[in-house]
Amino acid sequence: MTAAPDGGRYGEAVFRPEQAGEDRRIDLGALTYDDVTMARLRALGVGPGWRCLDVGAGTGTVSGRLLDEAGVRSVLAVDRDVRFLAGRPGLDVLEADITAGLTAPDLVPGRFRLVHARFVLMHLPEHERVISALAELVAPGGVLVLGDAVDLTSDRTPGTPYTTVMRAMWQGLRATIGTDVSWVPSYPQLLRGAGLGSVAAEIHVPPLLPGSPVNRFWADTWERSRAAMLATGLVDDAAVDAAVRYLASEECAALSAGLLTAWGWKSGEDASP
Repeated sequence: MTAAPDGGRYGEAVFRPEQAGEDRRIDLGALTYDDVTMARLRALGVGPGWRCLDVGAGTGTVSGRLLDEAGVRSVLAVDRDVRFLAGRPGLDVLEADITAGLTAPDLVPGRFRLVHARFVLMHLPEHERVISALAELVAPGGVLVLGDAVDLTSDRTPGTPYTTVMRAMWQGLRATIGTDVSWVPSYPQLLRGAGLGSVAAEIHVPPLLPGSPVNRFWADTWERSRAAMLATGLVDDAAVDAAVRYLASEECAALSAGLLTAWGWKSGEDASP
């Protein structure tokens, strides 16, 4: 895997899975975005008989809901660290680094009618290569669904404690672990370039409300990436603390980062047993 400028990667310098409460932070993101993700997957027809691959499965919330709500045949949940995942009927767990090559026996080209990855590729400098590799795993007639963050702060966004710290967060994470969301709006073109058709995309922006899961997610994310943000020189501890208080107050008036979800279909008809 290509390293970030400072030599780190997700789960090492920042967002370490062994750090107390990291699973709760991931679950706050799930509470924010899982309903949107599941609605899109169901609208794409995901359901009984589908064999699914969930890449970067985290705590397994999407994998579980695919089984419980969509009634899919099976889900293979893959993550580089699987301590938050537990197998169950219909759910298999695989510890693997997708940037090292998709060579595990379970990762057979053309095997999965759904391949899904959310908040994964934004942390990977070699995202184009990984998208092509994921597209190879999609069965004929199947769909690749990718979701990642889009930053809605800009030079013309009104200055608030929130926007100041968000800008520092994105810059700090890029320097520390290679996170880069600037390319995410290119998803439709990247999916088409991987040979997929009927490509489309949408964006969901959750409201920032005091005490909501997304507000708590960002506050926790800032705390865990505080050192990376301070290293940018854009903020100090007082600015981060002020932004956390701002998120918890009725004064908060800002746009959260959005979730861009894009999908593309592989031509042909599913012939999997």
